[in-house]
Amino acid sequence: MVYDAIHSNGRFERDYGLRGQVTDAAVSSMSNIAEGFSRHSNKEFAQFLFISKGSVSEVQSILYVALDQAYMLFIFKDLKNYLRFLVVFCHAGMSGILLQRKIPDKRE
Repeated sequence: MVYDAIHSNGRFERDYGLRGQVTDAAVSSMSNIAEGFSRHSNKEFAQFLFISKGSVSEVQSILYVALDQAYMLFIFKDLKNYLRFLVVFCHAGMSGILLQRKIPDKRE
């Protein structure tokens, strides 16, 4: 979704700062899940999932900025609700992994 949003509007493609920040956050989110999965303890895995959740929220925030800049007008109808759904879906998935591994979904 992030790359589709960027390539849908030439102004977004030319906003190198915003474009770089949103792609970095999106890749970071996926990379942290992968890195955490390879760790040997649930505590370490949980830490990487929490970092990943933060990156997902960062992507949401940056895409709201892009929406405010009219970079993403015609991609989806009712884009703000779609972004909220997407973030809730990602967070719920990560929370499900934590529950499956019997890790509290909070930092202690």
